[in-house]
Amino acid sequence: MGSGSHEDAELMPSSSKTELSFIPVRLALVGITTCVLLCAQGREYGRSMLIAQQGIVATSQALASEAGAQILSRGGSAVDAAIAANAVLAVTEPMMDGIGGDMFCLYRDAATGKLTGLNASGFAPHALSPEFLRKAGYSVMPTKGIHSVTVPGAVDGWAKMHSRYGKLPWKDLFNSAIAYAEQGFPVTEIIHDSWMDPVSLDKLQPGKESERLFLPDGKVPEIGQIFKNPGLAKALRLLALNGPNAFYKGEIAQAILATSQRQGGTMTAEDLASFSSEWVEPISTDYRGWKVYELPPNGQGMAALEMLNIMETRPPTTVSPLDAAEIHLRIEAMKLAYSDLRRYDADPHFSRIPVDVLLSKDYAKQRASLINMQQANCGVVSGRAISGDTTYLTVVDRNGNMVSWIQSVAEAFGSGVAVEGMGFVLQNRGFGFTLEANHPDVLAGGKRPFHTIIPAYMERGDQHITFGIMGGPNQPLAHAQFVSDVVDYGMNVQQALDTARWTKRSAQGCDVSIESRVPLDSLQRLSEWGHELRIRRGFTLEMGRGQAILRDTKTKTNYAGSDPRTDGAATPESPVQRALGQ
Repeated sequence: MGSGSHEDAELMPSSSKTELSFIPVRLALVGITTCVLLCAQGREYGRSMLIAQQGIVATSQALASEAGAQILSRGGSAVDAAIAANAVLAVTEPMMDGIGGDMFCLYRDAATGKLTGLNASGFAPHALSPEFLRKAGYSVMPTKGIHSVTVPGAVDGWAKMHSRYGKLPWKDLFNSAIAYAEQGFPVTEIIHDSWMDPVSLDKLQPGKESERLFLPDGKVPEIGQIFKNPGLAKALRLLALNGPNAFYKGEIAQAILATSQRQGGTMTAEDLASFSSEWVEPISTDYRGWKVYELPPNGQGMAALEMLNIMETRPPTTVSPLDAAEIHLRIEAMKLAYSDLRRYDADPHFSRIPVDVLLSKDYAKQRASLINMQQANCGVVSGRAISGDTTYLTVVDRNGNMVSWIQSVAEAFGSGVAVEGMGFVLQNRGFGFTLEANHPDVLAGGKRPFHTIIPAYMERGDQHITFGIMGGPNQPLAHAQFVSDVVDYGMNVQQALDTARWTKRSAQGCDVSIESRVPLDSLQRLSEWGHELRIRRGFTLEMGRGQAILRDTKTKTNYAGSDPRTDGAATPESPVQRALGQ
């Protein structure tokens, strides 16, 4: 199906083929006999990979990629470049990213081959409890406002990574971000669309700092309009000069606390000053000869690995990942993995999580046995395992060190609470808690909530791939689709990002959102098997925004891809600047 101008639509299960009549069908009445000669020069995906022996930065925004590449050209490490790019994303994608959010990453050291994980997700203020919220009139966890705010962990995460793996001075990493915040940047297409989304606009508090900041002249900036954020320039300059203490103990901390207190929040100076991100051991599974890595809970990475294990119990169904049987298997595997995720995932400092059991091959076989290959399951339940909007980026530097890096303020514009005078919003990551007393994710002061953002990494022999695909609950299932497209269908990293995807928000129900580029016969068969299809445009943000880099350690060549569903790019460092030492 093409990505024409037809509106998104829904396709309900039916045996009647007329249900599909709203979908425009591509006709090729001319040139059928000549296609054998001409089509060999074409391909089924849009962009070429970026292939270079220099370092590469791949992000969802071209200005951020360029800023990171400049750091690499100056001799900076992969981590230096990631921080610089992430800081620019905080300016150019303010509804998705920023210093008021959390961050996770995986780092591969080229010299040792060791993979290291960092969890820089913050905890709930110690005074925030279910009892407090019930007295304030809440029966469920709020998704916006000051009581959805948790301690932002990103800045501490940047500092921990820089302390261990950085090469350039900390203060030199923020120049581009400060310049874009102060002088302005042209708003890009996808960011404009995200800004315009009613869900995003609903977060901006009428008459308060967030509305003043992000609706200049009372409206969303147009595509190409120059947007400035002098408050964020101030905050970034404080960070550059004074380090992370500016955020957790200094002037930025004081602004956060003042904003919170004015809105009735519970965060204290001790909550901010006591925060420290955590080095963690990645979790992994083997998928058809590839080792795939994610971070452990409180994130949802284990769902991607369990989904792959379930998929591995059957061989790939056809020569195409867009065949109905392959899509059906992936959807059903996702439902099983996500039902387990919601049952068991939590902060491991507060709950015992049976990760080893959930990721065992025997458990995958038990769960896979529940799949009917010709009928959708609309009521999946969790197994018995006993024993959010985001920005993702990835970097490889000239020495082959690689970082898989993800950051977010949770949902669009986070809590909607902007820190007065500092130009950024506080995340609403508290929505990952529940007020249900016996649930592993029940709210507690000092506890980290369930987290959606996950970086990933996979390797086999000389091939090493950092990758991530954003979009709240979409992420594990998008990761599994990417891995399968590379491993089972031989796609390169750009092709795997380009290919049509489907997504689903939860394990329950038979609803599935799917891009219109999926072949019509696959859509028909999926509908007949009981899937309630919502047909989306050809390249929709609902499927997430991905980046990927493959490093061949034998040839020392890097291959990078950037998702066409976003405004991003994979950008190499300049060999000229590098040679001149600039």
